[in-house]
Amino acid sequence: MNGYFDHNATTPLQPAAREAWLRASERHWHNPSSLYRDAGLASQQLEAARERLGTLIGADAERIVFTSGATESNNALFASLPADATVLISAIEHPSVREAARGKNVMELPVNADGVIEPDAVKFAITARRPALVLVMAANNESGALQPWREIAAVCREEGVPFHTDAAQWLGKLDAANLGECDFITGSAHKFGGPKGCGFLVLPGEDSRLGFIRGGPQEHGRRAGTENYPAIEAMVTALEMISPRLGEIETAQSRMRDAFIAGMRSQFASLRVISESSPRLWNTVLMVMPQHDNLKWLTRLSRRGFSISTGSACSSGKEGSSVVVTALGASAEELKRVVRISSGWDSTAADWQALAAAFSEVFHELNSGGKGAV
Repeated sequence: MNGYFDHNATTPLQPAAREAWLRASERHWHNPSSLYRDAGLASQQLEAARERLGTLIGADAERIVFTSGATESNNALFASLPADATVLISAIEHPSVREAARGKNVMELPVNADGVIEPDAVKFAITARRPALVLVMAANNESGALQPWREIAAVCREEGVPFHTDAAQWLGKLDAANLGECDFITGSAHKFGGPKGCGFLVLPGEDSRLGFIRGGPQEHGRRAGTENYPAIEAMVTALEMISPRLGEIETAQSRMRDAFIAGMRSQFASLRVISESSPRLWNTVLMVMPQHDNLKWLTRLSRRGFSISTGSACSSGKEGSSVVVTALGASAEELKRVVRISSGWDSTAADWQALAAAFSEVFHELNSGGKGAV
């Protein structure tokens, strides 16, 4: 049994990515910015990885800047904006966007009843505020709700406003070939089987400069510091390996996810599934349990070998931390009952069924005041 159901927080390193990292570390460990032959070979491999990533996401390689991950990428983007810039962000953005936006003139775009940003609302807000930038994530990390990023990107193009999408949850789960239509794109390797501490930011053009990390001329002057080529190679390899399987995985896992929800409803009649009527990631279920605090569910499921979460790992520990459920107008009491399930590419029907059975066991334990129930 594989009881790990927190893939939206982080994923296990793919074997192919691990092998790619080891090969790159053994053969091309040199500083790509140095001038001798072996460094030049490392630089060539680095640029080849950039080209391969560009092909995967439909963006010119010159637009890609390698970073330490999505948090750095999102912060770098905001740091590049004028202090008085007006920005539109969705009400359901990741903390690395919401916190990085502090200090700017921020307008939040509301979600509809399904937890989705509507393109017409974006167009209206642009007309009213004329922002310097619009940010809407591609897929929500908590509910899994897919945002209409292509339609929003088209609206922004028509209005002459740059558009950024945080694609951290989209990459490795759905086809990424058209992401290059966005002006700015954020990605993070550990969300799709790559190593932690590696990611990227796509810019509108090769001449765009960030100035967030200053120092040497690396990344064409846009992000100083010696490039971590082995991690970059592992990241690109991970995305290359999983991308051809995504159609098959989506069909199978969506079926398992929906069967899990049906099984949970047979046990918990008043269970609430957030964004259930919206297209969403095949691996994600955000639920408001009918009874008991989410930390009680999480702790007791963990004792049984299951890993789930109470929402975004970057918000864990904050009272009522679910941004999505808050945006949908939930009460403070409901927020304390939110749990998130997020499966992986190779989760099985038996894994999902075992998780549903564990929820039933925990429910009876909590209701009976059994061991550990408080």
